[in-house]
Amino acid sequence: MARKISLREFQEGVASRLQALSEVGPASSKLGLEIGSRLWLVDLMDASEVVPVPPFTAVPLTRPWLKGVASIRGNLYTVVDFSAFMGGQPASAMLESRLLLVHPKFKVNSGLLVDRMLGLRNPKQFQQKRPGPDQAPWVAAEYTDSANQTWRELDMAALVGGSEFLRVGL
Repeated sequence: MARKISLREFQEGVASRLQALSEVGPASSKLGLEIGSRLWLVDLMDASEVVPVPPFTAVPLTRPWLKGVASIRGNLYTVVDFSAFMGGQPASAMLESRLLLVHPKFKVNSGLLVDRMLGLRNPKQFQQKRPGPDQAPWVAAEYTDSANQTWRELDMAALVGGSEFLRVGL
């Protein structure tokens, strides 16, 4: 359950995030995520919003990575455990877990279950790597940061348009 905050705390938080965004500049259009044991970057234009994980209802006869459906402001969204979808460990419900809602321009009401939000990342702070030979089609690029950690950039269009993502039934 989300922590309740006062209106003043909320306004101060919004003001500080806007200030940080203006300092970083327009080049920082990537959102950093931790999904399973991997670090990901998502273009801000590919996500509509990030919400705390809502209660969801399991759907029978679907793949294990489809956690269920959730109602968010009266609209149904599929809840996809992205770590399990990639063949990793299923996500565990943690206080830091969030649901990244896919932008409506992709015409799928879906949300990706992520372990942790890592905030905005400036693409200029990364070095692009050569992609591995067995790279998934939804990985747009791979980068390393100053700590030599590998980050993958999510190609949302390739993910949500792929037959593997759309084929949820058993």
